[in-house]
Amino acid sequence: MHVTLWIITALLAAAYFFGGAGKLVLAKERIAAFGPSAEWVHDFSAAGVKGIGAVEVLAAVGLILPAVTGIAPVLVPTAAVGLVLLMAGAAVVRFRRGEMKLVAVDLVYLVLAAFVAWGRFGPEAFTA
Repeated sequence: MHVTLWIITALLAAAYFFGGAGKLVLAKERIAAFGPSAEWVHDFSAAGVKGIGAVEVLAAVGLILPAVTGIAPVLVPTAAVGLVLLMAGAAVVRFRRGEMKLVAVDLVYLVLAAFVAWGRFGPEAFTA
């Protein structure tokens, strides 16, 4: 299970790092131009989109760096819980916009982050 948790954690960290970095460096209008899956940015200010990007990058770093360095490894499942909350919010936004297929995608990310949080708080917790 330890290896499975690491694989899921690495995939989540990569997805959130690159997605968040894109939100930090691209203008809101450029993000919206990616298509229907990115039209949610119209519901947020430019600063709000940048804030979401910053949270995603910090969560990605929080999923990996504490475990690798051994410094405050409790931050790994804490970052995963933060992603659960972020994805719950994303699913609500998508639901309100009527984007049901994308709600399902958000819920998959939510479940994966919840699995990492459960695994790292519980059976495969890092010991300091």
